[in-house]
Amino acid sequence: MDITLSPIIAGTMNWGVWNKKMTTAQMTSLMHSCLEYDITTFDHADIYGGYTTESEFGAAFSASGINREDIQLISKCGIQHTEGRDNKVKHYDYSKDYIIKSVEGSLQNLHTEYLDLLLLHRPSPLMQPDEIAEAVAQLKADGKIKSFGVSNFTNSQTDLIRSRTEVSCNQIQFSATHHEAMLDGSLDYMQVNNIKPLAWSPIGSIFKTDDSQAIRLKLLLMELVVKYEVTADVVLLAWIRQHPSGIVPVTGSTNPKRLKNQMKATKLTLDTEDWFAIWTESMGHKVP
Repeated sequence: MDITLSPIIAGTMNWGVWNKKMTTAQMTSLMHSCLEYDITTFDHADIYGGYTTESEFGAAFSASGINREDIQLISKCGIQHTEGRDNKVKHYDYSKDYIIKSVEGSLQNLHTEYLDLLLLHRPSPLMQPDEIAEAVAQLKADGKIKSFGVSNFTNSQTDLIRSRTEVSCNQIQFSATHHEAMLDGSLDYMQVNNIKPLAWSPIGSIFKTDDSQAIRLKLLLMELVVKYEVTADVVLLAWIRQHPSGIVPVTGSTNPKRLKNQMKATKLTLDTEDWFAIWTESMGHKVP
């Protein structure tokens, strides 16, 4: 099943207590700003904020007056955190009952009757594909999810799940500083199997560190922002979107002006040599 998502997705991990500690009014305002800029997809996980951010978002969504049909909601399940729950050890749970219970909790927290996309948050060595498929089938039959996918799964792990049920998306780490999926066959695999890649942390670590890779990329970006008359984050998002697999970046920004600016990436096509220059500086050597 094809799923329609906005060209850039708003990640909500930073909205709550894990970072910005936004109020209901601030969340509502940010939702309206996102829609104004054609960012209509919101990415959640049950664990965000120690299992609190979904409910805070849901309260804001309920107060926003936004039509449910005008947005898409993604959530992830499977991680059993020690924060917010009485777990001694962080672990994963992909039993049928837990997946269904987790989705029902997300629906209640988000004040919605369905998720547009449910993702398994991280692969577990103990996951049973038949049990996962049964949960997905029931959730779809009950109208509680429209589409199903995975997150941080390898090709073989995805194949295991695909042997029992359709997988429409895989949310992976991908950026100019973390481009392994472009080289290990992951993005090729997704293209062949009609799986839409979503990229978390799409700006990468360029502005979080001063290692040699970051320094090289910053020097190049100084030239490219002048050439294309956009900010560095727009160049980096455009670089991701230019890959033929159709990667959709999940931005973590909560700044409305920055979100509006980042949407310029949807209209920017880098010259081929500039695209390769970013990859070259990331690797620290010429392409093979």
